[in-house]
Amino acid sequence: MLKEFKEFAMKGNLVDIAVGFVMGAAFNKVVASFTGGIVSPLIGLLFDADFRDLKYMLNEGTMNDAGEKVGEVALLYGDFLTNVIDFIIVAFVMFLIVKGVNKMKKKEEPAPEPPKGPTAEELLAEIRDALKK
Repeated sequence: MLKEFKEFAMKGNLVDIAVGFVMGAAFNKVVASFTGGIVSPLIGLLFDADFRDLKYMLNEGTMNDAGEKVGEVALLYGDFLTNVIDFIIVAFVMFLIVKGVNKMKKKEEPAPEPPKGPTAEELLAEIRDALKK
């Protein structure tokens, strides 16, 4: 059973998937950094606020004795939109990678056809001739 698992784990496709998963996770961090550090501030200029901090207040909350706001309820749509933008960027780059890999696979030359041997009729004719002798 251990030998079968080792063979399964070492198959090319599974190793490729594992490498792709690790690279995808690292790439997601790069995209999140790009979106949070570059895209969000630029979009935030349009709203005159930090894009990640955009929210719709449902309940303002109240101030407690220590002067802290409690009971605030808000929809954090800026953070959600930032994550949607992250997803779209990652999905688009993955699409381009898959498209490139598929294009490279199509360029592979097909295996040469094996040499054709005699047809069944030719073999039967040879057998007939051999029997006549």
